[in-house]
Amino acid sequence: MAVKHGKIVIIGAGFVGSAMLNAVLRMNIGNHIVIINRNRERALGEVLDASHTTAFAYCPNVKIEVGDYADCADAQLIIMTAGPSIKPGNTSNRMILLRENARIMREVMEKITAHTREAVIIIVSNPVDVLVYMAHSEFGYPREKVIGTGTLIDTARFNKILGDICGVDAKNVVGFVLGEHGPHSFVAWDTVNIAGLPFRDFEAKFGLEQKLDKEELMRATKSVGLNIVDLKGYTSSGVALSACRIAAAIAHNERCVIPASVTLCGEYGQKNVAFSVPCVISDQGVDL
Repeated sequence: MAVKHGKIVIIGAGFVGSAMLNAVLRMNIGNHIVIINRNRERALGEVLDASHTTAFAYCPNVKIEVGDYADCADAQLIIMTAGPSIKPGNTSNRMILLRENARIMREVMEKITAHTREAVIIIVSNPVDVLVYMAHSEFGYPREKVIGTGTLIDTARFNKILGDICGVDAKNVVGFVLGEHGPHSFVAWDTVNIAGLPFRDFEAKFGLEQKLDKEELMRATKSVGLNIVDLKGYTSSGVALSACRIAAAIAHNERCVIPASVTLCGEYGQKNVAFSVPCVISDQGVDL
């Protein structure tokens, strides 16, 4: 079946799924959004609530509905948010979610692959790197079409923290957090810059009173997500915008470079593993 450009299927209508729906509408990415959720009444509530925003002048008139996996057949994008997330007081290790979310991922992928191998799948659920690898390796889904949000959210957090310290808009900070979406992520410090100004010059050029501590910056970047969980019970807004950033790049064939989780087959000397690396994102997914 031919892919309908602008059709987006969101799997899961929990905190992240509902934030995803609103982010997709806000960014005007698609023209047809389908929500799939085990609890169809919850999904219908989210659909009705979001649909009323289309009556306002600043919101596009998008078709929003509750659906099922048959709707994946002609979808351009499928965004996977289903499964439990880290809870307040939990360990920072997202691997504690693996058993349940791996089961859910296999169940979802069986249903998706019964209808399509053409849609680009964006995985948000954790542990995201493992789930990306599972979706590709266990189901033979094209690896360029399975993308995890990975360290894109970590990158956004890092850029915001560094931008605040230097007193500039975070959008002017260039610095990728790479590797695992978790405690072993890292920054390629030689590439960090603000409008071309290298990291080593920040203290002098921005008149910083304290020396920039790389380890402290990474600690803050890795811990802030858990701080949000402890404060409000879950994270949703940041990760939703991360997935939508990838979705927009695909929908508009941007060919932008962003960090995202993909299965590696020899790149950087790594095989049979998924983690975040700089990726060129096009309408085909990751341009390998």
